Amino acid sequence: MARDQFQTLTEPMYFTLLALGQVRNGAEITSWVGEITGGRIKLPPGTLYALLAQFLENDLIKRVEMEKKGKYYILTNEGRNLLAEEVQRLRLLLANYDNYFGR
Repeated sequence: MARDQFQTLTEPMYFTLLALGQVRNGAEITSWVGEITGGRIKLPPGTLYALLAQFLENDLIKRVEMEKKGKYYILTNEGRNLLAEEVQRLRLLLANYDNYFGR
């Protein structure tokens, strides 16, 4: 896997992966990300489907067959690990800030 491209996730990448902790389709991902971020992060279809293709290619997510119409996705173990690494990286950044400013 070309892991270097995922060493630091963009917010759209992060929230798309986070959304796929549950089985969702593109519309559900977009809606959920908008809801959880209070509308701050918007995922236009071109951005979302480019991310989904990239994640599929790198085995971070997989397609799930559903009885409903549409394409549904969920995280793979590799995707969960990458997301956990990103959360750890973000926690370290916050800890560095707190240590520097004495909080």
